[in-house]
Amino acid sequence: MINFNESMEKIEALEVEAVGVQKLCLPQTHGRVLAENIIAQENSPAYPTAAMDGYAIIGSDQEMGKLKILQDNPAGHDTEGLRVLPGTAIKTFTGALMPEGADTLIPIENVTVEGDYIVIGERVPTGFSVRPVGENFKKGETLIKRGATIDFAEIGVMASLNIVAPLVVQKPKVAILATGSEVLELGECSDNPAQIRSSNNYTLEALVLKHGGEPVQMGSVHDERSVITFAMKEALRSADIVVTTGGVSVGDYDFVKDVIRDELGCDVAFKGVLIKPGQHIMVAQKENRFIVALPGFAYSSTVTFILYVLPILYRLQGREYTLPVVNARLLDGYRKKTKNKTEFAACNLRLIDGEYLCDFSGKRRGSSAIMTNMLGDVGLLWLDVAEGDKEAGEVVRVVRLK
Repeated sequence: MINFNESMEKIEALEVEAVGVQKLCLPQTHGRVLAENIIAQENSPAYPTAAMDGYAIIGSDQEMGKLKILQDNPAGHDTEGLRVLPGTAIKTFTGALMPEGADTLIPIENVTVEGDYIVIGERVPTGFSVRPVGENFKKGETLIKRGATIDFAEIGVMASLNIVAPLVVQKPKVAILATGSEVLELGECSDNPAQIRSSNNYTLEALVLKHGGEPVQMGSVHDERSVITFAMKEALRSADIVVTTGGVSVGDYDFVKDVIRDELGCDVAFKGVLIKPGQHIMVAQKENRFIVALPGFAYSSTVTFILYVLPILYRLQGREYTLPVVNARLLDGYRKKTKNKTEFAACNLRLIDGEYLCDFSGKRRGSSAIMTNMLGDVGLLWLDVAEGDKEAGEVVRVVRLK
């Protein structure tokens, strides 16, 4: 077995080619990864524009105290031929172009209308409430960089640029296959107490969706070499990454590792890492597709998916994945379970008054099957192989999961 740092180096050394790109209608791009830089083709606004309802005037004319109203200037109105002359004002509404000659907008609230005149009640600085050319953005400016995840703000900006169908990264497909004769599919009736409900493939499907992939559910298969071989070959044909759970340890019925080596002829990057949970993990490559065999216990498969599958999934999207690590102060002491492994332990993580706090209230100690430890505001306490027990008050590294 290799240590955790070596395994991360080997993951980084994998040759991962990004998947293709596609054009999508703008409303359909929410949550997708942008595959092009979004560059402004014009200034916004292109002309000085009113930021509120008021009167377009020459700022220095406020000294006169009283200005003649020429006409109205609604939003969307063509201002060609409109001109503010000394001693005059044009009523101008929010979003309207400023008339020629005007440099200031005095709010309606600051004046009193007397017939065809406004009487200045409260002066404003010259230039007040006029949006300058390029206030939003300037022509040639890169507004959104390639690789950004598209959210509401990105959609709004692209709509303002009249981008109908931006270029986005295709979603990498991730096939998920649970192995184990004891595993029951969701909704399947149990006929013996040794059977357990399949949950890993649904947990991992949710993680794939959360991080920009397209899950391909392959269900669960029994611990039979021929059946596993057929299922994994089908998975390789339909996905960029094949993720299996179970069957990768050293038991008599753990066939997954043998199928990957012998039946599929994959190049194995590594098999076995000195970490807890999940030391029996295997990463392999078949041409431009990847196989990551994870342990069968629910907590183990979830943690190792985050550590080993997400970096590959992100690189397939042309992005890099970095573990979201924060420094947190321990409220409880923690006794490390192992001496020769890197350890990841589920903990409660909260941000209070600008400081991350970490404790283990309600977290069960036991095997790597306890998935309920991942509920709530959870993080993973990260202890390197050389680190030992931690005392209350110490500052530790925690991987933030939510």
